[in-house]
Amino acid sequence: MQPIFITGIGTDVGKTIVSAIVTEALQADYWKPIQAGFDTGTDALTVANLITNTVSTFHKEVYKLQLPASPHISAREENISINLDIIANSFSSLSSSNSRIIIEGAGGLLVPLNENEFVIDLIEKLHAKVILVSRNYLGSINHSLLTAAVCKQRNIDVIGWIFNDHYMDYEQEIVHWSGLSKIASVPLLQTVTRESVLQQAQLIRPSLMQHL
Repeated sequence: MQPIFITGIGTDVGKTIVSAIVTEALQADYWKPIQAGFDTGTDALTVANLITNTVSTFHKEVYKLQLPASPHISAREENISINLDIIANSFSSLSSSNSRIIIEGAGGLLVPLNENEFVIDLIEKLHAKVILVSRNYLGSINHSLLTAAVCKQRNIDVIGWIFNDHYMDYEQEIVHWSGLSKIASVPLLQTVTRESVLQQAQLIRPSLMQHL
């Protein structure tokens, strides 16, 4: 399966909603290998409940941690350490006939997964292409450009930006300054439903396919 890793410029920028939209648009499989916090349900369950196609498979987490915190802290609370080799081996053994899989990360690129490795290290280990999610808010230009700079520094294969929400109008400036393409913009969805996810998936699919 071709791994497409969805990461964001920070926490709570809309990665799960964008993951659902992209999963629906590509009729891809979905996998969130590390889930930190699930009192209100897992991200995999959220995405599964928002998908209408019957092709996508939702794969089980490798690490399902109780505490809603940085994964390395959540794991430490349970006296375990997140092992990227275990995640990579789990990816290799996933059973599916699908040609594409959407992998949702935790937080941003430099979120620690253990004492020495970060989300970006997992991206490299999985040889994944990346979609960057940027939510429009005051300060997101800085966060977006820092994220893009780290990707360039580490030679990460970035497909492009998906912008989420609306705050003023500077998406094209982020595209220009980062040198990374814009795939799509997702408006602020007042209610997130299967219907609204399907509608957005249909809207972004042509641009998404063009960038892949």
